[in-house]
Amino acid sequence: MGTEQVRFASTVLLAELAQFCVAQIQQAKPRARAAPPAGDSVLFEDTSSAAPAMNSQGYYTSGYNMGEPSNDMQGGGGMNNLFADPMANAAMMYGSSLANQGKDMVNKEISRFMSVNKLKYFFAVDTRYVLKKLMILMFPYTHQDWEVRYHRDTPLTPRQDVNASDLYIPTMAFITYILLAGMALGIQKRFSPEVLGLCASTALVWVIIEVLVMLLSLYLLTVHTDLSTFDLIAYSGYKYVGMIFTVLCGLLFGSDGYFVALAWSSFALMFFIVRSLKMKILPSLSSDSMGMGSNAKPQLRLYITVASALFQPIIIYWLTSHLVR
Repeated sequence: MGTEQVRFASTVLLAELAQFCVAQIQQAKPRARAAPPAGDSVLFEDTSSAAPAMNSQGYYTSGYNMGEPSNDMQGGGGMNNLFADPMANAAMMYGSSLANQGKDMVNKEISRFMSVNKLKYFFAVDTRYVLKKLMILMFPYTHQDWEVRYHRDTPLTPRQDVNASDLYIPTMAFITYILLAGMALGIQKRFSPEVLGLCASTALVWVIIEVLVMLLSLYLLTVHTDLSTFDLIAYSGYKYVGMIFTVLCGLLFGSDGYFVALAWSSFALMFFIVRSLKMKILPSLSSDSMGMGSNAKPQLRLYITVASALFQPIIIYWLTSHLVR
């Protein structure tokens, strides 16, 4: 009898324990679904059991604000208001007109000293023209036709006429000469920014002096010619091609190669200058120029061309001799 009483008591105890556990589980479910207290900080808001809110008109609204954009998203509206403002439009139009007037004034001032369209003419070159011009500069003795071609009283562009002067080759040759001078000074352990700057400024000053002397000579002798200042700069800048050739030969073959290249480039440049300026400088002088008659006209033209040609070897030697030792 004792064993049966123990079994009965255990069964009753287990049944009561199971009922207690079920009751605890049923009480824990609504507590988990309840909203957290207002004072507690939560990471995420529980919206699973909360009913959607209703607006004043009786319609349900979602939990997200899909209405008007926030203040930081209203930049487009501000820009639209800016462009819709007549005062802003008037201010923008006035600023644009001032900018156009300033641009026109700058172009007018530049045109007083330099014609942009005329400057473009001297850079209208192509690869074929550059190669032919370099061959003429180094081997002018084989060139036969030196006459500049015209079309309706306008000279053809350099790419159409190899006898036309250009500024592309002198500009590139000047830059190449400065780079080559820096390399030569570096090989001789004499390179410094000051020396290179002095070399560049000296070469540029000689070109300016040469052009000014040529313009002054043409003016004093009243020689009427179609040579422009850009033409004189071009003919004065062609010497840099011979200077590059001379320095390269001096660096590769020493002083003997330097003097041979100097002689070749000097005679070639002199021949090129004489033949080119002979076609450019016209023999028409005023009848009372310095009291000389018409018999002196060819002599004056000859003096100018020969003097400008003889001046080239002197400058070439002056600007290259210190680079080769």
